[in-house]
Amino acid sequence: MAVNLATSLNMEVRDDSACRKVYTFTVAKDVLSQEWKRSLAEVARYVNIPGFRRGKAPVAMLKSKYASDIEGELKRRLLYTAFDKINEDKDLDIVSCNPEGDLVLKEGEDLTFVLNVDLAPVFDAGDYKNVKVELPAADVTDEQINERLDFYRTMYAGYTEVQDFPAQAEDMLKVDYTSDFELAEDASPALRRQVAAEGSYLWLNEPEIIPGAIQALTGATVGGEYEFAATYAEDYREEALAGKTLNYKVKVNSVQRKQALSDAELCEKAQVKDMDEFRTQLRAALENEAQNKRRGELIDKVYEAVDGAVADFELPPSILDGEISRELRKMAGEMVKSEADAEEFKAKQEEHRATAAEAAKKALRRTFILRQIAKLENITISREEVDARVKGISGYYGYKEKELRAMLEKSGGMEELQLDILNAKVLEFLADKADANAK
Repeated sequence: MAVNLATSLNMEVRDDSACRKVYTFTVAKDVLSQEWKRSLAEVARYVNIPGFRRGKAPVAMLKSKYASDIEGELKRRLLYTAFDKINEDKDLDIVSCNPEGDLVLKEGEDLTFVLNVDLAPVFDAGDYKNVKVELPAADVTDEQINERLDFYRTMYAGYTEVQDFPAQAEDMLKVDYTSDFELAEDASPALRRQVAAEGSYLWLNEPEIIPGAIQALTGATVGGEYEFAATYAEDYREEALAGKTLNYKVKVNSVQRKQALSDAELCEKAQVKDMDEFRTQLRAALENEAQNKRRGELIDKVYEAVDGAVADFELPPSILDGEISRELRKMAGEMVKSEADAEEFKAKQEEHRATAAEAAKKALRRTFILRQIAKLENITISREEVDARVKGISGYYGYKEKELRAMLEKSGGMEELQLDILNAKVLEFLADKADANAK
């Protein structure tokens, strides 16, 4: 008689910590034998063996050729059934479920395996609805509008040659230059232009094209010749120049300076009829910027208040380990640019891990606090919201929506995207409440 796997699984549970339960399952050898046959039949449905109809190949041949597939199917069936059995307890808020080690199947023996189940932390979210935050109104002054006008005058300004004045900051110089660097025959065009050029342009602003050029050429005049030493950074993009000092000789052919636009020229560039219209547009834009900035500050302060009202709570171990690993990868991506960087990163592994752990705990605490509030307030996200975010991201980065969605689903990024959307909705909810409380 066939035995139901779920009812035949013997399950024992113990509390390992506030956020983890450990489930031990035992499967009798006769049940395991029965499930092995089911798994063999399942694999047989999908494989083709020449000379046999699908599902009709001899068992010995299937065992020999597809042993790992059969075992994999059996393990999958055991784990899924065990999880379903755990999930019958509707009071559990499961956030992670992982087997402890691999399932080792031995013919003719009972099987015992363990699932570590991480649960969401339980805590009091506090009086998050009555948070009050005082922030100044998002007003825009005439001075701010004038500053923005000056910015546009400079941004749209063109360069004009100046003959009788020495070069100053922000000027553009047309120059010929050489250096004492010896080029290899196979040197790249970019390297050749860096060490010597004719009729090239140097801007007296950051970032410098040639290190030290701003200091050396400020005050230069048309027709003048100048010499200076340029020391390149150790991580300079042209490896041949990294860490080296070159002696340059520069001849200044012309000095060009930006000329601020008149009101009429500025209106023409901005496509407005007059300065009054331009000021009205700028005021609206600056007010929008100020409102967005204030909203961001409000959200930060509200969450800070909510977070401060929640006592410390334990975090799910598996989720925390994963978040620490993610933070470490992020740190490595930012800090490791060479083999030397990699060695230094390894040497400070414990220090970096401590930093990553602190960041991970802070991020997870925030996630679970916002998750708790979302549950209490029944805040959810819709498929339309997710689709809209995917569309926006794909448009920004130039992907097709279908391609981006596939990438996110494959990498696990879709869950992270959905969490970001949910967290943003909860934070907006909290900010709205705080704004209303302040009135």
